[in-house]
Amino acid sequence: DAREAHGSSVKAVQAVLRRLREKREIATPMRGFHLVLPPEYRSLGCLPPLWFIDDLAGFHGQPYYVALLSAAELHGAAHQRPQTFQVMLPRPQRPITCGGVRIDFAMRGNLEHAPVVVRNTPKGIVRIASPELTAFELVGYPRHGGGMDNVATVLSELAESLDPAMLAAAAPLSPLPWAQRLGFLLDHVGFGSVSDELAAWVFARSPDDCALDPRRPTGGALRDSRWKLIVNAEVEVET
Repeated sequence: DAREAHGSSVKAVQAVLRRLREKREIATPMRGFHLVLPPEYRSLGCLPPLWFIDDLAGFHGQPYYVALLSAAELHGAAHQRPQTFQVMLPRPQRPITCGGVRIDFAMRGNLEHAPVVVRNTPKGIVRIASPELTAFELVGYPRHGGGMDNVATVLSELAESLDPAMLAAAAPLSPLPWAQRLGFLLDHVGFGSVSDELAAWVFARSPDDCALDPRRPTGGALRDSRWKLIVNAEVEVET
């Protein structure tokens, strides 16, 4: 665009962009995608990712939404500010580092059916996983959520934003064990009433017993009959 606007060669435009990057007047989170940095963001070396993630996804022609701990924070569950900005994509993508900003990506195959909310930003819009979808994905991607203890802590704050009917409606988008683990954790953090409709949905599908932590042995572990869950891990909620 700059080359066409100024009638310059590709090399000349690249040289100008390089000088602007050195002066921290622009940032380039991905090749071919540039951000103009106002003075207040030059020390950071990037714009807030909420401001440009929609344009970046559009630049690459990919659907997306802000997910996991970043989505939870935007829904008011900000017990611990996430260290990275987390985004869901339909295909694998390496993390992006732009100045002091890091963007991590997770992958979901049926992303186009996921319930999202759209919010305005100072530079446009941003798509965010709904509170209910965020709850399921925190349980389904515990490594991205900082481990099961942190997931339970975040759920204890996110639960106030969950709609019981919408929680059950979101369940078919995820594997059945995610619903079993999520329901158990909501009970565990004192929000069992929020998961009543989800419990009915799970019961109707006569699930097999599943482990709370699939990486750990299940021998001798207690069983939760409401969720048909083998409780093979202790979950501590940070207060």
